[in-house]
Amino acid sequence: MNFNFLNKNKRNIDIDDKIFQEEILNIKDVIAPSYVGINQNYIKLGEKIAKSFFIFSYPRYLNTGWLSPAINLNVPMDISFFIHPVSSELILKKLRSKVTQVSSELMERQEKGLIRDPALETGYQDIENLRDKIITAQEKMFRFGLYITVYQNSEEEMREVETTLRSIFEPRLIYIKPALFKQKEGFISASPYGMDLIGINVPMNTEPLSTAFPFVSFDLSSNEGILYGINRHNNSLVLFDRFTLENANMVVFAKSGSGKSYAVKLEILRYLMMDIDVIVIDPENEYEFLADGIGGNFFKISLSSGNHVNPFDLPTPGPDDNPEDILRSNIINLVGLLRIMLGGLTAEEDSILDQALTETYAIRDITPQSDPATWEEKIPLMSDFGEILENMEGAESLARRLKKFTEGTFAGFFNQKSNITIDKKFIVFGIRDMEESLKPIALFIVMRYIWNIVRTKIKKRILVVDEAWWLMQSEDGASFLFSLIKRCRKYWMGVTTITQDVEDFMGSGYGKAIITNSSLQML
Repeated sequence: MNFNFLNKNKRNIDIDDKIFQEEILNIKDVIAPSYVGINQNYIKLGEKIAKSFFIFSYPRYLNTGWLSPAINLNVPMDISFFIHPVSSELILKKLRSKVTQVSSELMERQEKGLIRDPALETGYQDIENLRDKIITAQEKMFRFGLYITVYQNSEEEMREVETTLRSIFEPRLIYIKPALFKQKEGFISASPYGMDLIGINVPMNTEPLSTAFPFVSFDLSSNEGILYGINRHNNSLVLFDRFTLENANMVVFAKSGSGKSYAVKLEILRYLMMDIDVIVIDPENEYEFLADGIGGNFFKISLSSGNHVNPFDLPTPGPDDNPEDILRSNIINLVGLLRIMLGGLTAEEDSILDQALTETYAIRDITPQSDPATWEEKIPLMSDFGEILENMEGAESLARRLKKFTEGTFAGFFNQKSNITIDKKFIVFGIRDMEESLKPIALFIVMRYIWNIVRTKIKKRILVVDEAWWLMQSEDGASFLFSLIKRCRKYWMGVTTITQDVEDFMGSGYGKAIITNSSLQML
């Protein structure tokens, strides 16, 4: 017997099994929006709105990167270029016809005595220039189409973006329009299908076409280095190593409270992580807590402190150094220091100081002929120099002015042997407690001591000179700082110069030179 109702149930069971066996979702179902609606102004893609635009007019000249402001907008968009090459033979034929036409118009106006038409004359020159470049294969002609599809959440947001795009392009005489009644074609044209369905193309030769290249990067980034910040234009990371530049010097200009010390401290920490030594000259003891926190050394420099730096210290000559050059350079720098300490010097006094310094070293058997390995244990003091001056004819005034540094209140700092050892990765010299009038002198002495260390042992270092305007107050201090900045590259060192008094800094003839010799300027 045939029970139909049983067969019916069997068919239902078979159908249900088939449903489970079929693929319910494919890739299109996953990526497609829940709804697509097309009207004349935009396309509705689920909860989003997509609107397509095209550029239909360009000026005579285009600057490189003119598209970058639009690309860098914080707006989701698709941009597509369609570049269709045009036969040079066909273009030359059309240009010949156009030249004939424009030339005839110019001659006709001249015969009729009409005033000159600058637009017509400029057009004639442009056509001739383009013909010459195409004939010599310097240029080629193309048809260029540029389409933009913007995505927003509402019509109001879309209107704001459209206004922004117009404000970017129209001042450059570049004109953009929405693809009315062609939103579907615009959406497809801006998608990565390679289909130009709008077909709004503008004739353009190679040179202006190259300015539309979208990857004009204003990023400062490399594979090595530290993070300095974020590029506000495109949110990219500013990442680089200052030691890969022409020189590793940097100047930092900012008003008080703007964060310059914070930025420099952050840079210091990040370079310490890269195993680069950092030395700081700190006029306000701002870096003391940083030194304590990371295991560095903080040396307090004042009249009453136990840390001393002998101005007469000499660097240990390297294998390529000439001892005579080192000694002569040190004497010249000491004359500059004494000029700051003793006030203005006459030419005669300058000569006396030079001679006295040479004799002070010679009495201790520190000469170009002696063994440089023995210099360190024979270094003279300021009092030894004072004794030489007292016994020199014509040096009485200099000896009297020097006494306060050898026997007076200042002797506790200026007439002592150096007892500072630089054996940590991070070193800070704090001069906040030094007398105001002595700060430029203390800065000079500390920087000379650091320079001697740098020349003795070459390795990557950063020297931070905070409130550098103290040193720039004197001609000799500014000259020494400039000399150090100019020469430090040979010893793998970069100098960071920080100041908030830009006018005082620039007022010195060396201020501009220091900026010129610094590859980085942080404002």
